[in-house]
Amino acid sequence: MRHRLWAVAGGAAALALLTATGAHAEGEGDVRVTKTVVNKGGNVVIGTAKTIRYPIAVTVKDDSGVKKITHLSTFNKSNGYGFITWDGDSSCVRKSATTSVCTGTMTVDPGWIADSDDIDSNRVAGVWQVNATVKANDGDYWISDHIAEYKVKRAAQLTTDATPEPVARGAQLTVKGKLSRANWEDLKYHGYPGQSVRLQFRATGAAHYSTVKTVKTDNLGRLSTKVTASAAGSWRWYFPGTTTTSLKVSAGDTVALR
Repeated sequence: MRHRLWAVAGGAAALALLTATGAHAEGEGDVRVTKTVVNKGGNVVIGTAKTIRYPIAVTVKDDSGVKKITHLSTFNKSNGYGFITWDGDSSCVRKSATTSVCTGTMTVDPGWIADSDDIDSNRVAGVWQVNATVKANDGDYWISDHIAEYKVKRAAQLTTDATPEPVARGAQLTVKGKLSRANWEDLKYHGYPGQSVRLQFRATGAAHYSTVKTVKTDNLGRLSTKVTASAAGSWRWYFPGTTTTSLKVSAGDTVALR
């Protein structure tokens, strides 16, 4: 069993195992959470090196006015594990005499992840939930579990290589590529097998790409298919993502006709 890592985020918060409890809310007084938005509504995508920081904005209401967030945590909804920390601070923007939006910043360094639990940390990707405790100016407080859900995903990489370049009109063009995703255990990218990826083409001068066909990755995450070259333009692969892995679009590979 691996040791859990106690790491410093923003000079304050310690990294620990977070265990989910049953969804409930309890406290004292009339302070309440009315809305929660994570990362401005987007997924949180984590790779192998870059430290990720993102906001959780909690709308709080109380007759006396809102003071602050006193606790903020997040973890996988299914298995209760988490490796993302709160820095301990929150800033509140007053919207009315009774309502404020209080925002806390969450942080994860991929280097922490493997030591944060005693399972394969890649299993912690997926649907996460948010818990918070909020406090009003008159001392009222409310402990709110499961106030939001969002997705924490492994970052993906995707390449494209179309050959030959240039190609004769009507000849066969081979388009290859590779889909890989971040492994949070060894902090490397590994091929993602068995995934459906769309091959897309944009003719020279056109505004948009169109899907030509869908191809599945092999056991190493590789892609390969043949198409007929009927026009000059750019080829790319498009992966729509999964619950645990981010959407990814490769750079286009431009092929001229000869």
